[in-house]
Amino acid sequence: MVNENASSQTLDLRNRARTLRAHSVRMIYRARASHLGSCLSIADLVACLYWSTLRIDSNHPAWPERDRFILSKGHGAAILYAALAERGFFAVSELASYCQNGSRLTGHATSGVPGVELSSGSLGHGLPVGCGIALAAKRGKLPFRTFVLLSDGELDEGSNWEAILFAPQHQLDNLVAIVDYNKIQSFGSVKDVLDLDPLADKFRAFRWAVKEVDGHNMQELTDTFRSLPLESGRPTAIIAHTMKGKGVSFMEDQLSWHYKSPTDEQVEIALKELEFAL
Repeated sequence: MVNENASSQTLDLRNRARTLRAHSVRMIYRARASHLGSCLSIADLVACLYWSTLRIDSNHPAWPERDRFILSKGHGAAILYAALAERGFFAVSELASYCQNGSRLTGHATSGVPGVELSSGSLGHGLPVGCGIALAAKRGKLPFRTFVLLSDGELDEGSNWEAILFAPQHQLDNLVAIVDYNKIQSFGSVKDVLDLDPLADKFRAFRWAVKEVDGHNMQELTDTFRSLPLESGRPTAIIAHTMKGKGVSFMEDQLSWHYKSPTDEQVEIALKELEFAL
């Protein structure tokens, strides 16, 4: 029965991720916006966090004991808004206003939206702020955890490495950094622009507890998030190996989908692959 329940939950989470991908495709298409590939690569991570991991209450977004989630790669805002809407923080119908004049759903994550903890998009800020939140929780003896989702290209920012030094110094085992390691950044491959490897070893050298995972394997993600913290007294780094554009065949592992918006024909193909209609 345990295995059947696990399989049922895994299937549900996969369907949640598929729904989030479809929302993102529609939103970015209607707005003629960008960063679709970046949204698709984190869909499984976001689904697992919002439906299996985070302690949150959509009826009380400011609940003091809620887990904090920071999307440091703020350009992936579309899929964060989709998750928040599906979780009931605001109406799903509002997603249609994404990036439209007067909408609060701007192209980068904005804290005026219920459930968004931090305005982000200027890269390299999420983890330092997350450290401060986690330290405040420690000193206040508060039970919540802080999760920060970063892009791999974002790790080019030196402010992240200051935070990576800071967190173990203060034994922030209530802090979880998740790296969307899809190996592609704005203008090229991570390896060619500024190689991060060996990334896991770098975090270990900075005294973090580290686990590398398949960022699209829902069972592995669920098991990993349930095991937090990985080590008492140490912050956790989860290196999630992902694929840019995951879930839409012609977008997968393609640099161009960092900035492109789908055409009328492309959006139909993408939604058909995701088993959704426009």
